[in-house]
Amino acid sequence: MRRSIDDYPFSQSDLEGIEDASLLSWAVAISDDYDDTVPRVVLTIEEVGRPGQGLVAHLLPQHTMRLRHALTDALREIGHDPNI
Repeated sequence: MRRSIDDYPFSQSDLEGIEDASLLSWAVAISDDYDDTVPRVVLTIEEVGRPGQGLVAHLLPQHTMRLRHALTDALREIGHDPNI
């Protein structure tokens, strides 16, 4: 089973005021197509215009939670409510 959850194709306007940044898109999916049948969260990051040449992380639930906590902490650090 594979199922897409969300994806975001960045545009140049997302990087206004930032120099030397790559235009990257991301996608989140879930999959259980593994020998151990343990479902994982699949995070794909690709440079816009170069499909199939990005990086794909197959994250176990505990690794996904760690990433979630890191993103939550980062949002708080920059003054955003991560619960919105």
